[in-house]
Amino acid sequence: MRFTVLGSVGAVVNDQFTAIAGTQQRILLATLLLRAGRLVQSEQLYTELWGDNPPDGVSNALQAHVSRLRRTLRRLGDEGPQPAPSLNIHASGYILDLCPDRVDINVFRDRIARARVAMVDAPLRARSLLDSALSLWQGDPLHDVSSSPMCRSVSLELDEEYLAALECKYELGLRCNEPHSVISELRRMSVTHPWRERLTELLMLALYRCGRQADAMEAYNAARARLVDELGIEPSPQLKRLFRDILNQEPSLNPSPQPINLAS
Repeated sequence: MRFTVLGSVGAVVNDQFTAIAGTQQRILLATLLLRAGRLVQSEQLYTELWGDNPPDGVSNALQAHVSRLRRTLRRLGDEGPQPAPSLNIHASGYILDLCPDRVDINVFRDRIARARVAMVDAPLRARSLLDSALSLWQGDPLHDVSSSPMCRSVSLELDEEYLAALECKYELGLRCNEPHSVISELRRMSVTHPWRERLTELLMLALYRCGRQADAMEAYNAARARLVDELGIEPSPQLKRLFRDILNQEPSLNPSPQPINLAS
């Protein structure tokens, strides 16, 4: 049994996704999954489930939700090859006794970390790890538990991690001397996220390395116009420097040979 938060909150049994019924049940499971194997204080669960308006007898209400979730997990465990994780009570809270690598967010972050290490001298291996990490996403993370403060915060963190992983993937496309393969996606992402200058930098460099110097300069001018007109700021010194280097056709912009090593 595996669990998902990179999209809807639920369980995967026999390669079949099962959603968890009920908003509060999903919030309870998501909160425990995000702290898999670690204690979650009862007071935090009160806040995640009910915010500033806990019901009378909140402790009993929480215990009822925990009992219901235990039954759900036990039923799902009976359907698959792995037993359900234990949901254990402690003096101050609850622990979902679950190996972290059975939750997709932890697998995603592990693969991204290994990809960043591999980028140094094994770009193809790094790109494979990034692709496998990004493939775990099934939509907006934790979108069906957005009323939970912790889930909402983690969702914002994950959005940033996802964009950073995409930028690494595009950078690897350039390092592997395949600038043409990332241009269309970089154009789309630059429109969707117009304030991320790293996307503009990568787009400019990809265009330049495809022999499209004028298009690279136009990408800069369009980004600068957005920044000036809508935010009242100039591009960063780094982006300006890249523009000057492209204008002057600096040799340093040309791709340098990269070791192609598939080892992890």
